[in-house]
Amino acid sequence: MSLSKTENNKGIVFNRNEATLLKRLLHSVRNDVFLSWFLILLSWSSFSQENISTLKGKELNNKVRLNFIPVSMPSDDFPELKPTMGLTGLHYQVPFNDWLYSGVAIHFAVTGDQGGLFTLGTELGINKQLYKNLYFDANFHFGGGGGYRKYVNDGAFINTNIGLQYKHKNYSVGVQYSYIDFFSGKIKDDAISVFIEIPSVLRLTDYDNAHKNFIATNLSNDNFWQKPIVKNAQQVRFDFFRPFGKSKKDNGTKLDETLYVLGFEYQKYINKKTFVFAHTDAIYKGLRAGFMDLFFGAGYHPYQSKYINLSIKFGIGAAGGRVAPEGGLTMYPSAGIDLKLANNFALSGHGGYYRALDGDLEAYTIGFGIKYFGLNGGTQNSSEENISYFKTQGITVSLENQTYFEVAKTDDPNDILSVDLQLLALQFNYDITKNIYLIGEAGFAYGGRSGGYAHGLAGLGFKTNPFFKNKLTGFIDLVGGAAGGAGVDTDEGIVMRPTAGFNYELANDFSITASGGKLYSPFGNVNATNINIGLSFSFATLSVSK
Repeated sequence: MSLSKTENNKGIVFNRNEATLLKRLLHSVRNDVFLSWFLILLSWSSFSQENISTLKGKELNNKVRLNFIPVSMPSDDFPELKPTMGLTGLHYQVPFNDWLYSGVAIHFAVTGDQGGLFTLGTELGINKQLYKNLYFDANFHFGGGGGYRKYVNDGAFINTNIGLQYKHKNYSVGVQYSYIDFFSGKIKDDAISVFIEIPSVLRLTDYDNAHKNFIATNLSNDNFWQKPIVKNAQQVRFDFFRPFGKSKKDNGTKLDETLYVLGFEYQKYINKKTFVFAHTDAIYKGLRAGFMDLFFGAGYHPYQSKYINLSIKFGIGAAGGRVAPEGGLTMYPSAGIDLKLANNFALSGHGGYYRALDGDLEAYTIGFGIKYFGLNGGTQNSSEENISYFKTQGITVSLENQTYFEVAKTDDPNDILSVDLQLLALQFNYDITKNIYLIGEAGFAYGGRSGGYAHGLAGLGFKTNPFFKNKLTGFIDLVGGAAGGAGVDTDEGIVMRPTAGFNYELANDFSITASGGKLYSPFGNVNATNINIGLSFSFATLSVSK
Protein backbone atom coordinates (compact mmCIF):
# COMPACT_ATOMS: atom_id res chain seq x y z
CA MET A 1 0.00 0.00 0.00
CA SER A 2 1.34 3.43 -0.88
CA LEU A 3 0.20 6.74 0.46
CA SER A 4 0.52 10.05 -1.34
CA LYS A 5 1.76 12.99 0.61
CA THR A 6 2.75 16.55 0.22
CA GLU A 7 5.43 18.41 2.06
CA ASN A 8 5.53 22.00 3.20
CA ASN A 9 7.18 23.93 5.97
CA LYS A 10 4.61 22.55 8.42
CA GLY A 11 5.56 18.88 7.79
CA ILE A 12 3.87 15.99 5.97
CA VAL A 13 0.16 16.26 5.14
CA PHE A 14 -2.08 13.31 4.01
CA ASN A 15 -5.36 13.68 2.17
CA ARG A 16 -8.56 12.73 4.07
CA ASN A 17 -8.94 9.17 2.68
CA GLU A 18 -5.31 8.36 3.31
CA ALA A 19 -5.50 9.74 6.88
CA THR A 20 -8.57 7.59 7.66
CA LEU A 21 -6.81 4.48 6.34
CA LEU A 22 -3.70 5.24 8.40
CA LYS A 23 -5.80 5.74 11.55
CA ARG A 24 -7.42 2.33 11.11
CA LEU A 25 -4.02 0.71 10.65
CA LEU A 26 -2.64 2.29 13.83
CA HIS A 27 -5.78 1.28 15.78
CA SER A 28 -5.32 -2.32 14.64
CA VAL A 29 -1.68 -2.34 15.69
CA ARG A 30 -2.57 -0.84 19.08
CA ASN A 31 -5.20 -3.55 19.71
CA ASP A 32 -2.70 -6.26 18.77
CA VAL A 33 -0.14 -4.80 21.19
CA PHE A 34 -2.75 -4.56 23.97
CA LEU A 35 -3.81 -8.17 23.37
CA SER A 36 -0.19 -9.31 23.48
CA TRP A 37 0.43 -7.53 26.81
CA PHE A 38 -2.83 -8.95 28.21
CA LEU A 39 -1.79 -12.49 27.28
CA ILE A 40 1.64 -11.95 28.84
CA LEU A 41 0.12 -10.68 32.10
CA LEU A 42 -2.39 -13.55 32.15
CA SER A 43 0.41 -16.03 31.60
CA TRP A 44 2.50 -14.41 34.38
CA SER A 45 -0.48 -14.45 36.77
CA SER A 46 -1.12 -18.14 36.13
CA PHE A 47 2.57 -18.88 36.55
CA SER A 48 2.64 -17.04 39.92
CA GLN A 49 -0.01 -19.37 41.36
CA GLU A 50 1.77 -22.44 42.70
CA ASN A 51 0.09 -25.75 43.29
CA ILE A 52 -0.72 -26.12 46.96
CA SER A 53 0.98 -29.52 47.07
CA THR A 54 4.30 -27.62 47.09
CA LEU A 55 3.41 -25.74 50.30
CA LYS A 56 4.96 -27.34 53.38
CA GLY A 57 2.93 -27.15 56.58
CA LYS A 58 3.17 -28.11 60.21
CA GLU A 59 0.63 -28.81 62.91
CA LEU A 60 0.69 -27.49 66.48
CA ASN A 61 -1.38 -29.60 68.86
CA ASN A 62 -2.11 -26.95 71.46
CA LYS A 63 -4.30 -27.09 74.56
CA VAL A 64 -6.98 -24.81 75.98
CA ARG A 65 -7.26 -25.12 79.77
CA LEU A 66 -9.94 -23.68 82.06
CA ASN A 67 -9.17 -23.81 85.80
CA PHE A 68 -10.82 -22.60 89.00
CA ILE A 69 -8.99 -21.51 92.18
CA PRO A 70 -10.81 -20.58 95.43
CA VAL A 71 -8.65 -17.81 96.93
CA SER A 72 -8.93 -16.84 100.60
CA MET A 73 -9.01 -13.07 100.95
CA PRO A 74 -7.20 -10.96 103.60
CA SER A 75 -10.42 -10.27 105.49
CA ASP A 76 -8.55 -9.95 108.83
CA ASP A 77 -6.85 -6.83 107.45
CA PHE A 78 -9.88 -5.72 105.42
CA PRO A 79 -13.12 -6.69 107.23
CA GLU A 80 -15.25 -5.39 104.34
CA LEU A 81 -14.08 -8.27 102.12
CA LYS A 82 -15.95 -11.50 101.55
CA PRO A 83 -13.80 -14.41 102.78
CA THR A 84 -13.28 -16.11 99.40
CA MET A 85 -12.78 -15.03 95.79
CA GLY A 86 -13.40 -17.55 92.99
CA LEU A 87 -10.69 -17.03 90.37
CA THR A 88 -11.01 -18.60 86.91
CA GLY A 89 -8.14 -18.91 84.44
CA LEU A 90 -8.24 -19.41 80.67
CA HIS A 91 -4.92 -20.80 79.38
CA TYR A 92 -3.64 -21.32 75.83
CA GLN A 93 -0.70 -23.74 75.98
CA VAL A 94 1.77 -24.58 73.20
CA PRO A 95 4.04 -27.67 73.49
CA PHE A 96 7.81 -27.44 72.91
CA ASN A 97 8.10 -31.25 72.99
CA ASP A 98 6.22 -34.18 74.55
CA TRP A 99 6.82 -32.98 78.15
CA LEU A 100 7.53 -29.20 78.13
CA TYR A 101 5.00 -26.47 77.27
CA SER A 102 4.55 -22.71 77.47
CA GLY A 103 1.60 -20.40 77.05
CA VAL A 104 -0.37 -17.32 77.99
CA ALA A 105 -3.39 -17.00 80.27
CA ILE A 106 -5.94 -14.53 81.51
CA HIS A 107 -7.49 -14.84 84.99
CA PHE A 108 -10.73 -13.21 86.15
CA ALA A 109 -12.83 -13.14 89.32
CA VAL A 110 -16.28 -14.79 89.17
CA THR A 111 -17.37 -15.09 92.83
CA GLY A 112 -16.83 -13.06 96.00
CA ASP A 113 -16.64 -9.28 95.75
CA GLN A 114 -13.69 -8.70 93.38
CA GLY A 115 -15.61 -8.46 90.09
CA GLY A 116 -13.41 -6.55 87.65
CA LEU A 117 -10.20 -8.29 88.71
CA PHE A 118 -8.48 -9.36 85.47
CA THR A 119 -4.89 -10.44 84.85
CA LEU A 120 -2.69 -11.35 81.89
CA GLY A 121 0.37 -13.56 82.21
CA THR A 122 2.74 -16.11 80.71
CA GLU A 123 3.66 -19.56 81.98
CA LEU A 124 6.05 -22.50 81.63
CA GLY A 125 5.00 -26.04 82.47
CA ILE A 126 5.89 -29.74 82.62
CA ASN A 127 3.53 -32.56 81.65
CA LYS A 128 4.85 -36.12 82.07
CA GLN A 129 3.14 -39.51 81.87
CA LEU A 130 3.15 -41.51 85.13
CA TYR A 131 1.00 -44.54 84.32
CA LYS A 132 -1.28 -45.14 81.32
CA ASN A 133 -3.74 -42.17 81.29
CA LEU A 134 -2.39 -40.58 84.47
CA TYR A 135 0.03 -37.65 84.11
CA PHE A 136 2.05 -35.35 86.34
CA ASP A 137 1.46 -31.65 85.55
CA ALA A 138 3.15 -28.58 87.04
CA ASN A 139 3.57 -24.98 85.87
CA PHE A 140 4.78 -21.57 86.96
CA HIS A 141 2.83 -18.48 85.91
CA PHE A 142 3.83 -14.79 86.10
CA GLY A 143 1.45 -11.96 85.25
CA GLY A 144 0.05 -8.57 86.02
CA GLY A 145 -3.34 -7.03 86.66
CA GLY A 146 -5.85 -6.75 89.44
CA GLY A 147 -8.99 -4.94 90.49
CA TYR A 148 -9.12 -2.78 93.62
CA ARG A 149 -5.51 -1.66 93.82
CA LYS A 150 -5.33 -1.46 97.63
CA TYR A 151 -5.44 -5.27 97.64
CA VAL A 152 -2.95 -5.86 94.78
CA ASN A 153 -0.72 -2.72 94.85
CA ASP A 154 1.59 -3.02 91.77
CA GLY A 155 -0.45 -5.83 90.25
CA ALA A 156 2.39 -8.33 89.75
CA PHE A 157 1.57 -11.87 90.82
CA ILE A 158 2.81 -15.44 90.61
CA ASN A 159 0.78 -18.63 90.45
CA THR A 160 2.41 -22.03 90.97
CA ASN A 161 0.45 -25.24 90.29
CA ILE A 162 1.41 -28.88 90.81
CA GLY A 163 -0.80 -31.97 90.59
CA LEU A 164 -2.27 -34.84 88.58
CA GLN A 165 -4.06 -35.01 85.26
CA TYR A 166 -6.21 -37.74 83.69
CA LYS A 167 -6.29 -37.81 79.86
CA HIS A 168 -8.71 -39.52 77.50
CA LYS A 169 -8.58 -38.94 73.72
CA ASN A 170 -6.81 -35.56 74.11
CA TYR A 171 -9.42 -34.34 76.61
CA SER A 172 -8.47 -34.22 80.28
CA VAL A 173 -9.33 -33.20 83.83
CA GLY A 174 -6.97 -32.47 86.68
CA VAL A 175 -6.55 -31.44 90.29
CA GLN A 176 -3.64 -29.37 91.62
CA TYR A 177 -2.18 -27.65 94.63
CA SER A 178 -2.09 -23.94 93.73
CA TYR A 179 -0.28 -21.03 95.32
CA ILE A 180 -1.14 -17.48 94.27
CA ASP A 181 0.67 -14.37 95.48
CA PHE A 182 0.22 -10.70 94.55
CA PHE A 183 3.63 -10.18 96.10
CA SER A 184 3.48 -6.38 96.52
CA GLY A 185 -0.16 -6.56 97.69
CA LYS A 186 -2.23 -8.39 100.29
CA ILE A 187 -3.82 -11.27 98.33
CA LYS A 188 -1.81 -14.44 99.04
CA ASP A 189 -3.15 -17.98 99.43
CA ASP A 190 -2.68 -21.66 98.71
CA ALA A 191 -5.63 -23.81 97.67
CA ILE A 192 -6.77 -26.92 95.82
CA SER A 193 -7.71 -26.07 92.23
CA VAL A 194 -9.34 -28.05 89.42
CA PHE A 195 -9.13 -27.80 85.63
CA ILE A 196 -10.44 -29.19 82.36
CA GLU A 197 -8.50 -29.22 79.09
CA ILE A 198 -9.52 -29.53 75.43
CA PRO A 199 -7.38 -29.82 72.27
CA SER A 200 -6.83 -27.00 69.79
CA VAL A 201 -5.09 -27.70 66.46
CA LEU A 202 -3.30 -24.93 64.52
CA ARG A 203 -2.14 -25.72 60.96
CA LEU A 204 0.47 -23.25 59.73
CA THR A 205 3.48 -22.71 57.51
CA ASP A 206 6.62 -20.56 57.70
CA TYR A 207 6.12 -16.79 57.52
CA ASP A 208 8.38 -16.73 54.43
CA ASN A 209 5.46 -18.35 52.61
CA ALA A 210 3.04 -15.51 53.46
CA HIS A 211 1.39 -13.43 50.71
CA LYS A 212 1.52 -16.16 48.08
CA ASN A 213 -1.27 -17.49 45.86
CA PHE A 214 -2.00 -21.18 45.33
CA ILE A 215 -4.30 -23.43 43.37
CA ALA A 216 -5.60 -26.77 44.69
CA THR A 217 -5.86 -29.38 41.96
CA ASN A 218 -5.49 -33.16 42.09
CA LEU A 219 -4.49 -33.26 45.76
CA SER A 220 -3.86 -36.68 47.23
CA ASN A 221 -5.95 -37.75 50.21
CA ASP A 222 -2.88 -37.69 52.46
CA ASN A 223 -1.81 -34.17 51.49
CA PHE A 224 -1.22 -31.99 54.56
CA TRP A 225 -3.79 -29.38 53.45
CA GLN A 226 -6.55 -31.91 52.74
CA LYS A 227 -8.35 -30.82 55.90
CA PRO A 228 -11.74 -29.15 56.41
CA ILE A 229 -11.91 -25.40 55.86
CA VAL A 230 -12.79 -23.57 59.08
CA LYS A 231 -15.01 -20.49 58.90
CA ASN A 232 -14.35 -17.69 61.39
CA ALA A 233 -15.37 -14.09 61.94
CA GLN A 234 -13.69 -11.16 63.65
CA GLN A 235 -15.66 -8.12 64.71
CA VAL A 236 -14.94 -4.66 66.11
CA ARG A 237 -18.00 -3.59 68.15
CA PHE A 238 -19.38 -0.25 69.34
CA ASP A 239 -22.00 -0.84 72.03
CA PHE A 240 -24.19 1.24 74.33
CA PHE A 241 -25.21 -0.11 77.75
CA ARG A 242 -28.25 1.33 79.53
CA PRO A 243 -28.08 0.27 83.22
CA PHE A 244 -31.26 -0.02 85.28
CA GLY A 245 -32.62 -1.73 88.40
CA LYS A 246 -30.22 -1.83 91.38
CA SER A 247 -27.08 -1.06 89.35
CA LYS A 248 -24.65 1.07 91.39
CA LYS A 249 -21.31 2.79 90.95
CA ASP A 250 -18.34 1.94 93.15
CA ASN A 251 -19.19 4.90 95.42
CA GLY A 252 -22.64 3.43 96.13
CA THR A 253 -24.66 5.91 94.07
CA LYS A 254 -27.17 4.82 91.44
CA LEU A 255 -25.77 3.93 88.03
CA ASP A 256 -28.14 5.10 85.30
CA GLU A 257 -25.82 6.81 82.78
CA THR A 258 -25.46 5.38 79.28
CA LEU A 259 -22.14 3.56 79.01
CA TYR A 260 -20.19 3.72 75.74
CA VAL A 261 -18.30 0.51 75.07
CA LEU A 262 -15.60 -0.52 72.60
CA GLY A 263 -15.21 -4.28 72.06
CA PHE A 264 -13.79 -7.10 69.97
CA GLU A 265 -15.31 -10.51 69.20
CA TYR A 266 -13.92 -13.67 67.59
CA GLN A 267 -16.26 -16.38 66.26
CA LYS A 268 -15.33 -19.90 65.11
CA TYR A 269 -17.93 -21.93 63.24
CA ILE A 270 -18.63 -25.55 64.21
CA ASN A 271 -20.93 -25.99 61.21
CA LYS A 272 -22.76 -23.70 58.79
CA LYS A 273 -25.20 -22.37 61.41
CA THR A 274 -23.51 -22.88 64.80
CA PHE A 275 -20.47 -21.07 66.21
CA VAL A 276 -18.58 -20.47 69.44
CA PHE A 277 -17.17 -17.07 70.37
CA ALA A 278 -15.00 -15.02 72.70
CA HIS A 279 -15.82 -11.38 73.35
CA THR A 280 -14.27 -8.56 75.39
CA ASP A 281 -15.27 -4.92 76.06
CA ALA A 282 -13.94 -1.80 77.74
CA ILE A 283 -15.84 1.39 78.57
CA TYR A 284 -14.61 4.69 77.11
CA LYS A 285 -17.43 7.06 78.12
CA GLY A 286 -20.13 7.22 80.79
CA LEU A 287 -17.96 6.10 83.72
CA ARG A 288 -14.45 6.83 84.81
CA ALA A 289 -12.17 4.35 82.98
CA GLY A 290 -11.66 0.94 84.55
CA PHE A 291 -14.64 -1.25 83.60
CA MET A 292 -14.08 -4.30 81.36
CA ASP A 293 -15.61 -7.69 80.61
CA LEU A 294 -14.78 -11.02 79.01
CA PHE A 295 -17.34 -13.55 77.68
CA PHE A 296 -17.34 -17.00 76.08
CA GLY A 297 -20.36 -18.63 74.52
CA ALA A 298 -22.17 -20.08 71.53
CA GLY A 299 -24.44 -18.76 68.81
CA TYR A 300 -26.85 -19.97 66.13
CA HIS A 301 -28.16 -18.60 62.82
CA PRO A 302 -31.93 -19.26 62.57
CA TYR A 303 -31.97 -17.56 59.15
CA GLN A 304 -29.29 -17.07 56.47
CA SER A 305 -29.41 -15.66 52.95
CA LYS A 306 -26.95 -14.24 50.46
CA TYR A 307 -27.02 -10.79 52.07
CA ILE A 308 -28.62 -11.15 55.52
CA ASN A 309 -27.82 -13.38 58.53
CA LEU A 310 -29.84 -13.44 61.75
CA SER A 311 -28.19 -14.75 64.92
CA ILE A 312 -28.91 -15.50 68.57
CA LYS A 313 -26.11 -15.88 71.14
CA PHE A 314 -25.57 -16.65 74.78
CA GLY A 315 -22.38 -15.67 76.57
CA ILE A 316 -21.18 -16.15 80.12
CA GLY A 317 -18.07 -14.67 81.68
CA ALA A 318 -16.86 -11.94 84.00
CA ALA A 319 -17.34 -8.18 84.27
CA GLY A 320 -16.62 -5.37 86.69
CA GLY A 321 -14.66 -2.29 87.66
CA ARG A 322 -16.04 1.14 88.62
CA VAL A 323 -19.28 -0.53 89.76
CA ALA A 324 -20.33 -1.65 93.26
CA PRO A 325 -18.34 -4.67 94.55
CA GLU A 326 -19.79 -7.94 93.27
CA GLY A 327 -18.64 -11.41 92.29
CA GLY A 328 -18.02 -10.78 88.60
CA LEU A 329 -19.90 -13.72 87.04
CA THR A 330 -22.13 -12.27 84.30
CA MET A 331 -24.40 -13.55 81.53
CA TYR A 332 -25.06 -11.85 78.20
CA PRO A 333 -27.79 -13.19 75.86
CA SER A 334 -28.19 -11.23 72.63
CA ALA A 335 -29.59 -11.25 69.08
CA GLY A 336 -28.23 -9.66 65.94
CA ILE A 337 -28.36 -9.15 62.20
CA ASP A 338 -25.49 -9.08 59.67
CA LEU A 339 -25.84 -7.16 56.41
CA LYS A 340 -23.23 -8.37 53.94
CA LEU A 341 -21.33 -5.52 52.26
CA ALA A 342 -18.76 -7.55 50.27
CA ASN A 343 -17.39 -11.08 50.03
CA ASN A 344 -15.67 -10.90 53.42
CA PHE A 345 -17.26 -7.90 55.17
CA ALA A 346 -20.58 -7.24 56.86
CA LEU A 347 -22.21 -4.50 58.90
CA SER A 348 -23.57 -5.95 62.15
CA GLY A 349 -26.33 -4.70 64.44
CA HIS A 350 -27.18 -6.31 67.80
CA GLY A 351 -29.01 -5.91 71.09
CA GLY A 352 -29.07 -7.84 74.34
CA TYR A 353 -29.44 -8.11 78.08
CA TYR A 354 -26.46 -7.81 80.45
CA ARG A 355 -26.88 -9.31 83.95
CA ALA A 356 -24.52 -9.97 86.86
CA LEU A 357 -25.28 -13.38 88.38
CA ASP A 358 -23.45 -12.58 91.63
CA GLY A 359 -24.38 -8.90 91.95
CA ASP A 360 -26.82 -6.15 90.98
CA LEU A 361 -25.47 -4.83 87.68
CA GLU A 362 -27.91 -5.18 84.77
CA ALA A 363 -28.37 -3.29 81.53
CA TYR A 364 -30.03 -3.37 78.15
CA THR A 365 -27.53 -3.18 75.29
CA ILE A 366 -27.60 -2.09 71.67
CA GLY A 367 -24.78 -1.64 69.23
CA PHE A 368 -23.21 -2.12 65.82
CA GLY A 369 -19.96 -3.43 64.40
CA ILE A 370 -17.85 -4.22 61.35
CA LYS A 371 -17.35 -7.96 60.81
CA TYR A 372 -14.72 -9.75 58.71
CA PHE A 373 -15.28 -13.37 57.61
CA GLY A 374 -12.46 -15.79 56.81
CA LEU A 375 -12.15 -19.37 55.56
CA ASN A 376 -8.91 -20.91 56.82
CA GLY A 377 -6.85 -23.98 57.57
CA GLY A 378 -7.56 -26.42 54.75
CA THR A 379 -8.97 -27.12 51.29
CA GLN A 380 -11.97 -29.39 51.95
CA ASN A 381 -15.26 -27.55 52.10
CA SER A 382 -18.87 -28.68 52.37
CA SER A 383 -20.67 -25.34 52.33
CA GLU A 384 -18.90 -23.41 49.55
CA GLU A 385 -18.80 -24.58 45.92
CA ASN A 386 -15.80 -24.80 43.59
CA ILE A 387 -13.13 -23.35 45.86
CA SER A 388 -9.74 -23.86 44.23
CA TYR A 389 -7.85 -20.60 44.83
CA PHE A 390 -6.02 -19.97 48.10
CA LYS A 391 -3.58 -17.52 49.66
CA THR A 392 -1.31 -17.54 52.70
CA GLN A 393 -2.14 -15.05 55.45
CA GLY A 394 0.70 -13.60 57.55
CA ILE A 395 0.19 -13.29 61.32
CA THR A 396 2.55 -12.16 64.11
CA VAL A 397 2.08 -12.68 67.86
CA SER A 398 4.23 -10.66 70.28
CA LEU A 399 4.68 -10.73 74.06
CA GLU A 400 6.13 -7.43 75.29
CA ASN A 401 7.29 -5.64 78.39
CA GLN A 402 6.09 -2.05 78.09
CA THR A 403 7.36 0.89 80.15
CA TYR A 404 5.52 4.22 80.41
CA PHE A 405 7.38 7.08 82.13
CA GLU A 406 5.77 9.71 84.40
CA VAL A 407 2.18 8.61 83.87
CA ALA A 408 -0.28 11.04 85.50
CA LYS A 409 -2.32 9.78 88.49
CA THR A 410 -5.40 11.29 90.10
CA ASP A 411 -6.18 9.70 93.48
CA ASP A 412 -3.12 7.88 94.77
CA PRO A 413 -3.47 7.34 98.56
CA ASN A 414 0.05 8.77 99.04
CA ASP A 415 -0.68 11.82 96.84
CA ILE A 416 1.75 10.65 94.15
CA LEU A 417 1.09 12.65 90.99
CA SER A 418 2.85 10.39 88.50
CA VAL A 419 4.40 6.92 88.28
CA ASP A 420 6.47 4.82 85.92
CA LEU A 421 4.22 2.00 84.73
CA GLN A 422 5.34 -1.51 83.78
CA LEU A 423 2.93 -3.53 81.63
CA LEU A 424 2.85 -7.04 80.22
CA ALA A 425 1.21 -6.88 76.78
CA LEU A 426 0.06 -9.34 74.13
CA GLN A 427 -0.13 -8.06 70.53
CA PHE A 428 -1.53 -9.62 67.35
CA ASN A 429 -0.62 -8.31 63.87
CA TYR A 430 -2.77 -9.42 60.92
CA ASP A 431 -1.20 -8.65 57.53
CA ILE A 432 -3.23 -6.78 54.91
CA THR A 433 -0.29 -6.62 52.49
CA LYS A 434 3.42 -7.38 52.82
CA ASN A 435 3.96 -3.94 54.37
CA ILE A 436 0.64 -3.02 56.03
CA TYR A 437 -1.06 -4.83 58.93
CA LEU A 438 -3.88 -4.52 61.44
CA ILE A 439 -3.05 -4.48 65.18
CA GLY A 440 -4.87 -5.71 68.25
CA GLU A 441 -3.31 -5.46 71.72
CA ALA A 442 -4.12 -6.03 75.40
CA GLY A 443 -1.86 -4.89 78.24
CA PHE A 444 -2.03 -5.17 82.06
CA ALA A 445 0.06 -3.35 84.68
CA TYR A 446 2.39 -5.25 86.99
CA GLY A 447 4.53 -2.37 88.28
CA GLY A 448 4.01 1.25 89.30
CA ARG A 449 1.47 1.15 92.13
CA SER A 450 -1.30 0.69 89.56
CA GLY A 451 -2.54 -2.89 89.76
CA GLY A 452 -5.84 -2.97 87.89
CA TYR A 453 -4.75 -0.63 85.09
CA ALA A 454 -5.23 -2.18 81.64
CA HIS A 455 -5.63 -1.17 78.02
CA GLY A 456 -7.16 -2.55 74.84
CA LEU A 457 -5.80 -1.02 71.63
CA ALA A 458 -6.34 -1.44 67.88
CA GLY A 459 -4.91 0.24 64.83
CA LEU A 460 -2.72 0.08 61.75
CA GLY A 461 0.97 -0.68 61.24
CA PHE A 462 3.47 -0.10 58.44
CA LYS A 463 6.73 -2.04 58.04
CA THR A 464 9.70 -1.96 55.69
CA ASN A 465 10.99 -4.84 53.62
CA PRO A 466 13.77 -6.78 55.42
CA PHE A 467 17.29 -5.34 55.18
CA PHE A 468 20.70 -5.86 56.81
CA LYS A 469 21.14 -9.45 55.59
CA ASN A 470 17.32 -9.85 55.67
CA LYS A 471 17.38 -9.82 59.48
CA LEU A 472 16.09 -6.31 60.32
CA THR A 473 12.67 -4.75 59.69
CA GLY A 474 11.57 -1.25 60.66
CA PHE A 475 7.97 -0.37 61.52
CA ILE A 476 5.57 2.38 62.61
CA ASP A 477 2.43 1.51 64.62
CA LEU A 478 -0.54 3.85 65.09
CA VAL A 479 -3.05 2.54 67.65
CA GLY A 480 -5.80 3.83 69.90
CA GLY A 481 -8.47 2.49 72.20
CA ALA A 482 -9.60 2.35 75.81
CA ALA A 483 -7.36 2.37 78.89
CA GLY A 484 -7.74 3.08 82.58
CA GLY A 485 -8.06 1.88 86.13
CA ALA A 486 -6.01 2.28 89.33
CA GLY A 487 -6.22 6.07 89.24
CA VAL A 488 -4.29 6.49 85.98
CA ASP A 489 -5.60 9.79 84.62
CA THR A 490 -7.08 8.79 81.26
CA ASP A 491 -10.41 10.38 82.27
CA GLU A 492 -13.09 8.13 80.70
CA GLY A 493 -10.48 6.06 78.89
CA ILE A 494 -9.70 7.15 75.32
CA VAL A 495 -5.96 6.89 74.53
CA MET A 496 -3.70 7.01 71.45
CA ARG A 497 -0.19 5.62 71.06
CA PRO A 498 2.10 6.12 68.04
CA THR A 499 5.33 4.09 68.14
CA ALA A 500 8.29 3.33 65.86
CA GLY A 501 10.76 0.49 66.14
CA PHE A 502 12.40 -2.56 64.61
CA ASN A 503 12.27 -6.35 64.57
CA TYR A 504 15.46 -8.40 64.46
CA GLU A 505 15.15 -12.06 63.46
CA LEU A 506 16.84 -14.37 65.97
CA ALA A 507 15.83 -17.65 64.32
CA ASN A 508 13.35 -18.82 61.74
CA ASP A 509 10.05 -16.95 62.46
CA PHE A 510 11.25 -15.77 65.91
CA SER A 511 12.32 -12.14 66.41
CA ILE A 512 13.16 -9.64 69.11
CA THR A 513 11.05 -6.49 68.85
CA ALA A 514 11.83 -3.05 70.26
CA SER A 515 10.01 0.26 69.89
CA GLY A 516 9.36 3.64 71.45
CA GLY A 517 6.72 6.32 71.30
CA LYS A 518 4.10 8.26 73.25
CA LEU A 519 0.91 7.38 75.13
CA TYR A 520 -1.57 10.26 75.08
CA SER A 521 -5.08 10.66 76.48
CA PRO A 522 -6.92 13.54 74.74
CA PHE A 523 -9.44 13.99 77.58
CA GLY A 524 -7.15 13.10 80.50
CA ASN A 525 -3.68 14.17 81.58
CA VAL A 526 -1.59 11.20 80.45
CA ASN A 527 1.22 12.21 78.09
CA ALA A 528 3.91 9.60 78.69
CA THR A 529 7.05 8.49 76.88
CA ASN A 530 6.92 4.78 76.13
CA ILE A 531 9.48 2.04 75.34
CA ASN A 532 8.70 -1.61 74.56
CA ILE A 533 10.77 -4.75 74.17
CA GLY A 534 9.61 -8.31 73.55
CA LEU A 535 9.65 -11.51 71.53
CA SER A 536 7.49 -12.23 68.50
CA PHE A 537 6.51 -15.34 66.54
CA SER A 538 5.42 -14.99 62.91
CA PHE A 539 3.66 -17.60 60.81
CA ALA A 540 1.28 -17.97 57.88
CA THR A 541 -2.05 -19.76 57.61
CA LEU A 542 -3.92 -20.94 54.54
CA SER A 543 -6.99 -18.88 53.55
CA VAL A 544 -9.53 -19.07 50.76
CA SER A 545 -8.91 -16.42 48.11
CA LYS A 546 -12.09 -14.77 46.83
